[in-house]
Amino acid sequence: MVEFFYGNSPKHIHKGYSSPCETRCEPLLPLIIGLDILYVDSHIIVVNKPNGLLSVPGIGPDKQDCVVNRVKSLIIESIDSPSVHRLDMDTSGLLVLGLTKESQRDLSIQFMNREVTKSYIALLDGILMQESGEITLPFRLDTENRPYQIYDEKKGKIGTTMFKRIGVEPYKDRHATRVEFTPKTGRTHQLRVHSAHEKGLNMPIIGDRLYGTRLEGERLMLHAATLTFIHPDTKKVMEFVTKAPF
Repeated sequence: MVEFFYGNSPKHIHKGYSSPCETRCEPLLPLIIGLDILYVDSHIIVVNKPNGLLSVPGIGPDKQDCVVNRVKSLIIESIDSPSVHRLDMDTSGLLVLGLTKESQRDLSIQFMNREVTKSYIALLDGILMQESGEITLPFRLDTENRPYQIYDEKKGKIGTTMFKRIGVEPYKDRHATRVEFTPKTGRTHQLRVHSAHEKGLNMPIIGDRLYGTRLEGERLMLHAATLTFIHPDTKKVMEFVTKAPF
């Protein structure tokens, strides 16, 4: 990694070593790569992804700007595929990536074994009367309308989500309900389907253009707010919390 200086650089002695510029340089990294880095070491990196940015690259040159490629541009020692989980492009919040093959594999196993704890904050379009509960629905990809997910009791895979109402608040010309979601499974669009479907909460997340409506200038009001996992090297519990930007 190249070291740079903000302001006047210190004098260097030939054949000597200068101290790292962590104190001055680290605050500038988010400005350089456009990512809010919450934690990084030689094994993992945790970022707070903004909405509108892909987690992993897609197909085509216009879908290469993503968290994975931005991380790889910063950490050249990173493996080619550091991703262990992802967020929808329109969802903001916490992502952890493994920077080595061993860390990536360890984290992937934690996710597969459901040893990672995540929670999300969302704004639902309307007033939710239930204080808390569990949503269990089978759904699958609509192959004729990708990436839309449809309810299917026969061919769908079960998705389970716990929810808790935080409160009702005004939103523009109507009311919205702020909720906390804790998914027990990790199906594509799980929280969005569970919110919008009539067999779920029957109340779409505000700004969901697939399962609800999105007004001009709105974003999807869904944020990955907490993330807890075991560090793949130190085996310490790692807990991260971010505030929803809405």
